Amino acid sequence: MTRAAHLTTISAITVDIVVYPGFKAMEAIGPMSVFEYANLHRQRRGQPPGYDVCVASFKTGPVRSDTLMSLDASKIINTLALPHTVVVVGARHIQDALIESAAIIDWLGAAAPRIPRLTSLCSGAFFLAAAGVLDGKRATTHWGVADRLQADFPAVDVDADAIFVRSENVWTSAGVTAGMDLALALVEQDYGRELALEVATEMVVYLKRPGGQSQFSAHLLSERTTKPNIRDVQSWILENLHEKLSVAQLAAKAMMSERHFARVFQQEAGLSTQAFIEASRLERATQLLAEVALPLKSVAARAGFSDEAHMRRVFLKKMGIAPKVYRERFATTGALT
Repeated sequence: MTRAAHLTTISAITVDIVVYPGFKAMEAIGPMSVFEYANLHRQRRGQPPGYDVCVASFKTGPVRSDTLMSLDASKIINTLALPHTVVVVGARHIQDALIESAAIIDWLGAAAPRIPRLTSLCSGAFFLAAAGVLDGKRATTHWGVADRLQADFPAVDVDADAIFVRSENVWTSAGVTAGMDLALALVEQDYGRELALEVATEMVVYLKRPGGQSQFSAHLLSERTTKPNIRDVQSWILENLHEKLSVAQLAAKAMMSERHFARVFQQEAGLSTQAFIEASRLERATQLLAEVALPLKSVAARAGFSDEAHMRRVFLKKMGIAPKVYRERFATTGALT
């Protein structure tokens, strides 16, 4: 009997969504909705609910979020009534939250060895790290606080680029909507891809976004760039990834010396020029692989890689899988190999 088939015969998986004053409302509601829709679709199949979800905190009653909305915590976190899955939500002001809600850290430290599956959303990873749960493990969080997580908790192997990461029974995700990607991955692990796909379709979100997919978006990064000449160069890069791009060529377009251009670009983008180009090409390639039925060599050419082997090396380095495997998992159209 498969794991998915076995789970249909047992009681619902208990899930505690752990909140505290100032938690990010969307991060709590997104995964909560994923589990609710999973129950709905199981009901339509004549199956019992797959998840028993509770909002938990260190006291019961309304818990204010970062918006006008509050959630009503019906369960007090304790070491006696432990769920199968814990979901620790993030906060905008995570350093304050760690101090004000230190009871969550103490609880995690004591209870973690007996919890089958621990997850954190966005900056919720700081709670797991403070409790020692992430020591020696690879983990992710929102890119904006990844450096802080690494600095504060050097025993954690922080991957600032991943949408979500699984390390044994511990799952961590990037910011806000990435929590829904993680929740859909949990549904797929528990009850199979078909149910997860039904939930994703109902919620009009992508099931295919992988845990290894990058948080990097060249277009968003370009929009955040403050200097118009650097922003124009970034836009030109994105429109000409198929060209051979050199720092000298780009510096000339920005009407700057190469040295000054390289320094300013790094300051604005947080990446070197070459790193930005490589990440942009990787992003373009993932889009083409998922959406267009082209041979791999054509994808490599359109994305600006020197050849298919070059594209493969970058995929393996950055995503841990080959382009062909990426396409097999996430393509939305019949694709050529």
